Amino acid sequence: MNLNQIPPITDAELEIMRVLWANPNCPSSEVVKQLTERMGWSPNTTRTLLNRLVQKKAAGAKLEEGSKRTQLFFSIISEQEYLRSETTSFMKKLYGGALKPMLAHFLEDKTLNPQEIEDLKALFDGNSGYEPEMRDCK
Repeated sequence: MNLNQIPPITDAELEIMRVLWANPNCPSSEVVKQLTERMGWSPNTTRTLLNRLVQKKAAGAKLEEGSKRTQLFFSIISEQEYLRSETTSFMKKLYGGALKPMLAHFLEDKTLNPQEIEDLKALFDGNSGYEPEMRDCK
């Protein structure tokens, strides 16, 4: 998906997306359960946010195979696409899109430990090895 096509997602909607990224094809009952436990939200709040994400085309819904009632929800926007879009927007807004001033600002007040330095070197060398964990919701 083009970064310009990613709809704005509120902080509350982002909580829903996190559940969907971790649990593709997740029934609404499971999304409700997780967010009631983690955020203390009512079922109606969670369902409203799910529906907003579907309207924005950030998430989708389909009927579970063999069921006439159980809706399964899934993300349309990947976590990587969302992170890339938000990072680009943040960098443009605060640093004119330049990486060096942003890194300098973040490192001004923080001393990196040896592992963090190695991790950054690997990122700069293109060897981050980052792969988001995906699993089905059951």
